[in-house]
Amino acid sequence: MINQANPPTCNQTQDTQASQGLAALLVRAIWIVSGTTLFILLIFLSSGRIRLSQSGVELVGAFVYSATIGVPSIFLLNWIGHLYAGKNPRLVYFLYALALLCTATVGSLVGDLLLQMAGIVSRDSYWPEFRGSLPFAIVISLIFGLSISTFETMRYKLQATVLELRTRQVEQERAYKLLAEARLSSLESRIHPHFLFNTLNSIASLIPDDPQRAEDIVGKLASLLRFSLNANHSSLVPLGQELKIVRDYLEIEKTRFGPRLRYEIEVPASLKSANVPPLALQSLVENCVKHVVTMRQQGGEIRVSGSSASGRILLEVIDDGPGFSLETIPPDHGLANLIARLQLLFGEAGCLEVIQEEDRNCVRLSFPAASLE
Repeated sequence: MINQANPPTCNQTQDTQASQGLAALLVRAIWIVSGTTLFILLIFLSSGRIRLSQSGVELVGAFVYSATIGVPSIFLLNWIGHLYAGKNPRLVYFLYALALLCTATVGSLVGDLLLQMAGIVSRDSYWPEFRGSLPFAIVISLIFGLSISTFETMRYKLQATVLELRTRQVEQERAYKLLAEARLSSLESRIHPHFLFNTLNSIASLIPDDPQRAEDIVGKLASLLRFSLNANHSSLVPLGQELKIVRDYLEIEKTRFGPRLRYEIEVPASLKSANVPPLALQSLVENCVKHVVTMRQQGGEIRVSGSSASGRILLEVIDDGPGFSLETIPPDHGLANLIARLQLLFGEAGCLEVIQEEDRNCVRLSFPAASLE
């Protein structure tokens, strides 16, 4: 069934991209402010104007390490992710870990150097401080770095999946629009001047001799046009309603061709509540009238039948014409339009095939039984 959900608009996509850009800008701003604050604090500490307690020293040390390790880790992991995440998802985690080891080591060296410049760490305790802080820095960097990287990777995949789903919704909406245009074309063929003129001439010829039948044909023409208009609002219609339109159309054409047009409709009553694409049978019957009855002096016979098997609906329109092949159907033909509609509604489960049986030509319509929505 065609999904008629509202597709995402360009504004929605732009809003999503804007929010993502704003979040990235906010993260950069936080790190810039933090770095500036740290730089100012270290200047005051090195000048000796500020004296810190032991807790303050530990707090400043943790802040220094988080800045010297965290900032380069963020930019390095972001660069690796954009460069390798889509190409080799398994390799990227190894690169993440390697990058975190490097940033933890280099960041610890730089952090201890800054703490020494601020007078918090003496020159003699530089390397002992580095050896003592490095294991904790590596463990914490790997835990937080890989966790955040995994979260960002999953978020990226989720965004990609959402974008793909929205793209499919847009494509389905376009397909539905094309289907509506196809139905409009079908309506235009119903009100084609030749068809209307022939029908009106037939009605005019009936008025003097059989006014009741003329009135009946007018009602059938109105019913046919009304159904063509209403078909734009539904993907499926009851088979009984479709058969009524087929019968009305054949009765209208019979006033024109008389005994040259012979038809028979044999569809079980149990199938009349089944749902079919609107104007599907009517298109097949109209094709028989145009290419068999109209083209031969003796006219032609048309037989419409239906059956169900294994959860599928089988509808057949049989005529005694010369037959044709679907490969020769041009893209703008009514049958090509019907095939496209079946694919839109049922995918590979819907099909249209032409079968030659001795002196008969059978067009078979097959699709899954579906409930009316």
